[in-house]
Amino acid sequence: MLLSSTFFKLNRTPLLLTVLCVLFYITFAYHLIRTDYTKLIMLYVALFFLFYKLVQILKHNLSLLTWIAFGFRTIFILAIPNLSQDFYRFIWDGRMILEGINPYLYTVESFINKGEFPVAQAQELYVGMGALNASHFTNYPPINQLCFVIANLFPGKSILNAVIGLRLIIIAADFGTLYFGKKLLNKLHIPAHNIFWCILNPFIIIELTGNLHFEGVMIFFLIWSLYLLYAGKWQWAAIVLALSISVKLIPLIFLPLFFKWFMKRNVISIERSDEKSRDDKKRGSVYAGLTKLIGFYIITAITTLLLFVPFYSLEFINNYAQTVGLWFQNFEFNASIYYVAREIGYLFRGYNEIAIIGKITPIIVVLFVLTMAFFRKNKTPVELITTMLLVLSFYYFTATTVHPWYVATLLMLSIFTKYKFPLVWSFVIILSYLSYINLNKADKSENLWVIGLEYLIVYGVFIWETLLKKNGSQTNFKRSIL
Repeated sequence: MLLSSTFFKLNRTPLLLTVLCVLFYITFAYHLIRTDYTKLIMLYVALFFLFYKLVQILKHNLSLLTWIAFGFRTIFILAIPNLSQDFYRFIWDGRMILEGINPYLYTVESFINKGEFPVAQAQELYVGMGALNASHFTNYPPINQLCFVIANLFPGKSILNAVIGLRLIIIAADFGTLYFGKKLLNKLHIPAHNIFWCILNPFIIIELTGNLHFEGVMIFFLIWSLYLLYAGKWQWAAIVLALSISVKLIPLIFLPLFFKWFMKRNVISIERSDEKSRDDKKRGSVYAGLTKLIGFYIITAITTLLLFVPFYSLEFINNYAQTVGLWFQNFEFNASIYYVAREIGYLFRGYNEIAIIGKITPIIVVLFVLTMAFFRKNKTPVELITTMLLVLSFYYFTATTVHPWYVATLLMLSIFTKYKFPLVWSFVIILSYLSYINLNKADKSENLWVIGLEYLIVYGVFIWETLLKKNGSQTNFKRSIL
């Protein structure tokens, strides 16, 4: 009793903040619709402020922060996602596989239009995911599909039961991210509480646990892979990276960045030896680094391909390539530089140039990635992760589609760096949901003034941190409080 009394007395303020968060999360999970933008914004701003204060106050009590973070996640267990419809497709794909049907070979619409219902609650799932989603082939890689299957194995055949299954998988992945993220932070001598700028962030809790986006599982494998790489277990790191790619394809963009990690870390500097001996050792070291690099790529590629083998067919390849291509040449949402280029196209050509812009921007991104891979230092973990952050940021800055949950990967990478702009973005990204204001109106286009405000803030912080702010020493960074 004395212990409990002392505990509550010492933690009175954070416990009060926690109770407020619980009330707001309950409201968010069970009493909010996405078109109620005033309530949405107010709840999110309040939760973000409370989260910020909790991390500040409890930065030396990681155990309590952990209990709070996962306590908040349990609030959503019985909630049907209210900001995203994607989970209906997740359930559909999982049930298709359980019925022995390859989900990559058929659109949902192809069944419904013929009056066929191959899975339980097919009509309800079709209505829930919407016509746009139902008209396209699935684009979720095999490990993601495995998660959908596991979720549908939970007792009961209702949509809610499948939602609970999906949610428990994502929460488990967050536990894994916390575990390996803290271990990596400790090894890099970066304050371990930095992990909670991600794990406790309401953006992460709402978008991943709440709205059931599997970036959380992808991030878990990515952070685990980076930890294994730092520990010198590069073969296992390659396998785990392949698992990350097989949840979401986005880690593919990081592959060229490992070049200097393997090459530079294997170049030995010999101080007291003759020039010939030093050159021989350097050549041997370069050869060893190149061998590891090639091995790393081969293991990653083979593991990824093996995971796709159960679904393989020529039709699958055509369907998957077609679906991935849509993200570059058909879909547009919450973009920045692309919207500027689109307006220029309207000005000079009189119509939307997405088909042309969508072909050019991937080339620009590839050139940028290669430049960062070969001309930037990536031989230490912090240097490598910082380059990953900048590369992925550049990709999203030029992309035609930037859904809110995409920012989760940037936020996770940023905790190992000196950059704060992803944390700011995780706050202002809520503005992108204001596009749903027009859902029931004739004009369903995004409000470009709102999108402009979002990116004005993000780019402002980004430019300040990367170009204007004086770079502090690495030592000062490690000791700093985010």
